[in-house]
Amino acid sequence: MTVTAPRGFRAAGVAAGLKSSGGKDVALVVNDGPSAVAAAVFTTNRVVAAPVVWSRTAVGDGIARAVVLNSGGANACTGPEGFLDTHRTAEHVGELLGVSAGDVVVCSTGLIGERLDMPALTAGVTAAAAALSADGGPDAAEAIMTTDTVAKTVHVEGEGWSVGGMAKGAGMLAPALATMLCVLTTDAELDTEQADAALREATRLTFDRVDSDGAMSTNDTVVLLASGASGVRPDPQRFQDALTEAARQLARALVADAEGASHDVAVTVTGATSETAALAVARAITRSNLVKTAIFGNDPNWGRIIASAGTVPEDVAPYDPLALDVTVNGVQVCRAGGVGDDRSLVDLAGSREVHIEVALHAGDAPPVTVWTNDLTHDYVHENSAYST
Repeated sequence: MTVTAPRGFRAAGVAAGLKSSGGKDVALVVNDGPSAVAAAVFTTNRVVAAPVVWSRTAVGDGIARAVVLNSGGANACTGPEGFLDTHRTAEHVGELLGVSAGDVVVCSTGLIGERLDMPALTAGVTAAAAALSADGGPDAAEAIMTTDTVAKTVHVEGEGWSVGGMAKGAGMLAPALATMLCVLTTDAELDTEQADAALREATRLTFDRVDSDGAMSTNDTVVLLASGASGVRPDPQRFQDALTEAARQLARALVADAEGASHDVAVTVTGATSETAALAVARAITRSNLVKTAIFGNDPNWGRIIASAGTVPEDVAPYDPLALDVTVNGVQVCRAGGVGDDRSLVDLAGSREVHIEVALHAGDAPPVTVWTNDLTHDYVHENSAYST
């Protein structure tokens, strides 16, 4: 269940002193090959961290030998000095592993606007390189945690090949990638075009459909490394399905660990004129603080749901408001834009998972689901005290 489950990978996670807690905070994932195919997607935020700027270039040729990650500091909005810190980190990894710094992806997570403690980070990278192991995946996953309460890992088996992965994220989870650091690995034989296309499709259907709090980070990075160590070139669709499943499991784990959440909420929109229309309506609902607080209060307030759906412009999602149906945990509380079954029949207190279905009755586009969570007192407290 880790990044080292596929063949050809080693990893490590160590404590370097970047976190005040003293926990693990530097991770290293190395692709020993024989192939070094890589692909990545990054945040679409216009304000980006130095590691994102570096890593966009590093994977531009479709090759990467290692990913170095740190928690305890985002290295975002730190100016030219911050970018130099990222460059030095990649160079140090390259020297330790005997690879080009340009083949090292760098990821950081933590507080924005503060320089990293480079002596501590450099020492941590050295220690991580010395600790690299085929069993080091769990330590690496632990080292990238910030406000996460659990490490998030995955392993999906193929036919003679597999996909592994790890991710971090518990807040600032919004579409346009979703806020996270994520490393996916596979021992399948891939070419650069297949790796890039498969990762973008998997991300589109999973990470890009997680919306915890409507906040987009500066550091979002999802990396796919392919070692080719299995010697198997899988059927493209089977590989796509496996990669998407791995990403789906990690995306769900992010929502399940969302800061302060007491409910995981799936909003599914059916009967839209297009996938784009369905996604727009689902995102409008998942971003409504009124919907999220109602769910926290175990209140199936369907009025807030259809009011949120109504904020989507007609040219984006055409539908008749008088045809809307809303079902919450199997109870159709809104029928044809009006009162449906008794809302008291909905039990939100008895389960963490909440399923909201909104039927637009406007077209035959496939259903679209976006995952979110409720908005709680604990979320407000945790984020008000984050930097103190």
